[in-house]
Amino acid sequence: MVIEDNSCNPILGTEKGGMMKRWLLFLMAAYLCSMSNLSAAELEYHKVYKPKEGMSADEIMQIKYFVKYTKFAYDYESTGYVYLIDKSGVRKRTFLRRRILLGRPSDGIAYKDLAIFTAPTAVKGLATLTWSYMNPKKEQNQWLWIPSLKKVRKISAAQADDSFMGSDFTIEEITTRRFEDESYTLLREEVFDGYRVEFNNKTYHQGTSCFVIEARPKSNPWYYSKRIVWIDKNTGGDIYHEIYDPKGRLYKTIFKNYEIMNVDGKEYAPQTILEVKNLRTGHRTVVEMRDIKFDQGLSEGLFTEKSLMRSRW
Repeated sequence: MVIEDNSCNPILGTEKGGMMKRWLLFLMAAYLCSMSNLSAAELEYHKVYKPKEGMSADEIMQIKYFVKYTKFAYDYESTGYVYLIDKSGVRKRTFLRRRILLGRPSDGIAYKDLAIFTAPTAVKGLATLTWSYMNPKKEQNQWLWIPSLKKVRKISAAQADDSFMGSDFTIEEITTRRFEDESYTLLREEVFDGYRVEFNNKTYHQGTSCFVIEARPKSNPWYYSKRIVWIDKNTGGDIYHEIYDPKGRLYKTIFKNYEIMNVDGKEYAPQTILEVKNLRTGHRTVVEMRDIKFDQGLSEGLFTEKSLMRSRW
């Protein structure tokens, strides 16, 4: 007589078989989950990524930050023209932006970023230096060089909501916000209506297909309760933000234009124009990025505290 042992058969098994089935399903789910997290967390530096249909909100936003900080490149340089606009008129500033993308496991440094104002005289030489790390639990290092005082000051994470050098952007929005700082929900997919930059009267990204994602800060309390972000499906760039205060009221919008540049056969997508509007005060800040250059072989020695103090701009 043949006795069939169905204890390991997920269809014919007894209670023991049912437990085995649930255990196998659990292991499979855990494996698939780990593979999904791995694909989102381990984007390789110096490669181009674009969001795809079927990706999770986390995966899309991981690519968004990859694009924002130009991790597809080896280094980045541009000249920025800042226009501070209010009822009294327009004030203009210029700055130099440099970034070196490392993704270096040996010391865990992701990238080093430098922004230095070059005009007008009142702010000339004022600079911020940021070191960002691959480990999200390691706090970024950021320094502010104040030439009038001949002093370097360390900036703490608590100051991330301060104005970035007098603009309507915060320090966090420009240099320090990371993927791990928020939680994400994919709301929908839609075609963007377009955005008209009042400064040059040009309309950008009309008809662009986007993922729309809600981002909520993990820090609580914080200066905003959520952001609604439109992500361009073609570049992965965050082209539009609605930002809500702690009481859930819309108080600021940010627009960013991304344009594709061909660099040695690769499609790099840098930001070329940004506009932030404070809906309460009516203030606006417009930033134009010009003379954009990639992969020049910038020296890491440019991104140190000593280099800040020695610089002459």
